[in-house]
Formats: sequence, structure tokens, C-alpha cells
Amino acid sequence: MSTQMKFVIGGVAAFLVLSILGWWTVALIVLGVMAVPAVLYMMLDPSQRRRVRAQSRKRLGG
Repeated sequence: MSTQMKFVIGGVAAFLVLSILGWWTVALIVLGVMAVPAVLYMMLDPSQRRRVRAQSRKRLGG
């Protein structure tokens, strides 16, 4: 199966889910998924946050 066909199937599936659940339900799910990493980051100690920031800078080459 080609990559383009996978995108088409994914788009159709997303449209069906959006039309069945409603756009506001999908928006709540997306916001919930995005909020989980932020909440977990805020639960870290300051020293652990420094280590996470250092790791991200190291990966970016900074």
C-alpha cells in the first residue's frame, strides 16, 4: 500500500470519527492529550526540570 493511500485512509477515518463524535469532543480529547505532558512536567522537582531542559538542549545541539 502506498504512502499516499495511507494518508487518504487516515483522512477518511478522521472525518468519520469527527462526524460521529462531534468536533467539540475531538477538541477536548486533543486538548487532554496535550495537557498530560504539561502536567507531568509541572510535577517534577526543579532539579529534575533542569535535567530535562539540559537533555532537550543536548538533543538540539545547543
